[in-house]
Amino acid sequence: MNIQEIYIENLKCGGCANTIIKELSLISTVKDVKVDVEKSQVSLVTNEDTLTEVKLKLSKLGYPEVGDKNNVLHKAKSFVSCAVGRINS
Repeated sequence: MNIQEIYIENLKCGGCANTIIKELSLISTVKDVKVDVEKSQVSLVTNEDTLTEVKLKLSKLGYPEVGDKNNVLHKAKSFVSCAVGRINS
């Protein structure tokens, strides 16, 4: 297992970060999830095989990796994820 860093779109605040940390921590092979809001960066410990699953989960939450498609649906989902993260923090 290695430290992986993913730069993402639509990351706005601590609410977003809370949702990302909570959801990625549900993946059994993911450990030590950290979110840097200022850098729009997610770092975590996992293996290469799980990285695709992590990126897919981020995209479904509305936070696609930088360079991937970032459409209106992603942006809308990120607002919902952000709101949920604020409520549950």
